[in-house]
Amino acid sequence: MKTGYKTKQQDLVLSFLKSTNGAHFTVDEVRLHFLHQNCPLGVATIYRQLEKFVADGSVVKYFIDDKSAACFQYIGGECENGGAEKEHFHIKCEKCGKLIHLDCSELEHLQQHLQQQHGIALNPFRTVFYGTCAACQGEIDE
Repeated sequence: MKTGYKTKQQDLVLSFLKSTNGAHFTVDEVRLHFLHQNCPLGVATIYRQLEKFVADGSVVKYFIDDKSAACFQYIGGECENGGAEKEHFHIKCEKCGKLIHLDCSELEHLQQHLQQQHGIALNPFRTVFYGTCAACQGEIDE
């Protein structure tokens, strides 16, 4: 993160980000994490810190739809699992609302086709497909 100074809150949020291992999270999930750690951070503080990380490119902010809270994902630096996050697409389950990583070579082919044939450069971190996840499909079949 490129800022002139570091704060305790910034260090705490960065530590949380690295612990997510590329998973998606909301501001409320961050707030609850720190509340359970007996280190409550205010929602405004969390938003402010996350927006700084968004501005420097180490966090991606997703607006999935007008009904859901913004979702964030740490993509900068190293995660606790030892790897940096790579480009991927997402799918949102229309039934349960879960946001799922799609790391699929077929989608990479689609991305290349759109660029080469139509001059469209997809941003995989901001492209979201909609469907029904396997767990919810099981509920439908019953």
